[in-house]
Amino acid sequence: MKIFYIKKQKLRLLITILVLAIFAMIFYNIYYKNSEETFKEDIYYKGNIDEKVIAFACNVDWGNEYIPEMLSIFEKEDIKITFFVTGKWAEKNEKLLKNIYSYKHEIGNHGYAHADYGKLNYDDNLREIKKCHEVLNNILNMECKYFAPPAGSFNDNTIKAAEELNYDIIMWSIDTIDWREDSTQDKIINRVLTQAENSAIVLMHPTKETIKALPVIIQTLKEEGYDIVKVGQVIK
Repeated sequence: MKIFYIKKQKLRLLITILVLAIFAMIFYNIYYKNSEETFKEDIYYKGNIDEKVIAFACNVDWGNEYIPEMLSIFEKEDIKITFFVTGKWAEKNEKLLKNIYSYKHEIGNHGYAHADYGKLNYDDNLREIKKCHEVLNNILNMECKYFAPPAGSFNDNTIKAAEELNYDIIMWSIDTIDWREDSTQDKIINRVLTQAENSAIVLMHPTKETIKALPVIIQTLKEEGYDIVKVGQVIK
């Protein structure tokens, strides 16, 4: 009887542990895993359309001298892309911003200052995104809905702030790394063309080497059957 009693106690202990483990897994799936998936469902590293489309996203906080030529290339090729601009840049370059917008390019929010949003608290994230939104609205009379955090840096506070302001967070699947001093036309071309895929988002900046690379990238992508579009056109 004594042996049976010990085994019975162990069995009860095992059952208790098993039940607790099951409840812990259920709790995790409901309150953590599911909420995390929902929480991050509006962060796009690429689009979600299974078609031969590729979005170009140009982040702007400098490089004014290259933007007119970039616009000329896109106009010649009948291409519309998305320019993510900072609020500070927009305030200092209203005429250039309006020119970009006049070509029917999509304008996105790049934050008011080119800061490290991954290190900001919720209030600061909210303020920076909202301030840029207001600047762009005042200049262009339009409502942005896509936010590209500078350097791709964000945290949970950024996600919460973007969600509060009805923004989707836009990252990228192809990085030209065209801002680096060792960047070259050939390197940019290679990075884009070797990673091209349906609904890819290509990150670029207004630089001298990017201007050199664009004609080859555009021509090759078109030959491969891709349409080059705005970020909003690869997201549904």
